[in-house]
Amino acid sequence: MRTGSIVALVAAAAVVIGVGAYMIDFDVTKEGRLPDVDVSVDGGELPEVDAEVGSVEVGTKTESVTVPDVDVEVDTKEAEVTLPNIEVTPPDEKNDS
Repeated sequence: MRTGSIVALVAAAAVVIGVGAYMIDFDVTKEGRLPDVDVSVDGGELPEVDAEVGSVEVGTKTESVTVPDVDVEVDTKEAEVTLPNIEVTPPDEKNDS
């Protein structure tokens, strides 16, 4: 029931808009044109700005915290894994001159 009333309302709105558009007739009595505009600009300049900014200091400090004492027993075994190998050869200092 609710969907039917929504569809009827949308259909009625479409009919009203259609009739309204049909009843209005525009006749252009004079052609329009864009204005003539001459633009000339000089080179700009950035403003000078004095800024006061805060500072950030990064460091470390030691704190004491309470942590739980957890005993974990883990079975271990040895396995072979493949690791990446990177060899870096710096350029000769003779070639810099």
